[in-house]
Amino acid sequence: MKITREQLARMIDHTLLKPDATAEDIKRICAEAIEHNFASVCINPIHVSLAAKMLEGTNIKVCTVIGFPLGASTTETKVFEMENALKNGAQEVDMVMNIGALKSGDYEAVKKDISSVVNSAGGFIVKVIIEAGLLTDEEKVYACKLAQEAGADFVKTSTGFSGKATISDVELMRGVFGKGVKASGGIRTYEDAVALVKAGATRIGTSDALSIIKN
Repeated sequence: MKITREQLARMIDHTLLKPDATAEDIKRICAEAIEHNFASVCINPIHVSLAAKMLEGTNIKVCTVIGFPLGASTTETKVFEMENALKNGAQEVDMVMNIGALKSGDYEAVKKDISSVVNSAGGFIVKVIIEAGLLTDEEKVYACKLAQEAGADFVKTSTGFSGKATISDVELMRGVFGKGVKASGGIRTYEDAVALVKAGATRIGTSDALSIIKN
């Protein structure tokens, strides 16, 4: 399977989630996303309004994060974040699953947490970060099944704070989850990204998008 850099660009969420990101940084990554035709920019909630303004009239989506990076916010808080993100112009969200509940075996709480966000998303795309680096393979399977039952559109490997995207995780997640799989965490090169796409990833989250498509 040959994947051109142009095709790969349309699968990339151009990501900037650093706490010290400035307004000028957000304007820059939006301009880069337009220039290279990335799928989205993924930014912290505080920057959604600015990104929405910068990307108005383009096909580049505004993506933000919910319950980030720990997933330990209450469900009510995540729903508020979802509603606020939509109000400010977000079109996609990456929410962090309730990881502690999953590891405690409280699958109903995990499913409710996800479905509550999905139900408040108004049909926009919801990606569920399962933080695969903290889970056993059995837990990864449960996480993917629960996300699918809750109506999520994607499962995502990682926040980038707890491990890197791996071929084996993407293959496992793709095998369980019948929709999209987003690989994120430590993806630095074109070769890295293509290998993950070939393993089953349908979206790539990276802060090194320019290096990936240029080198």
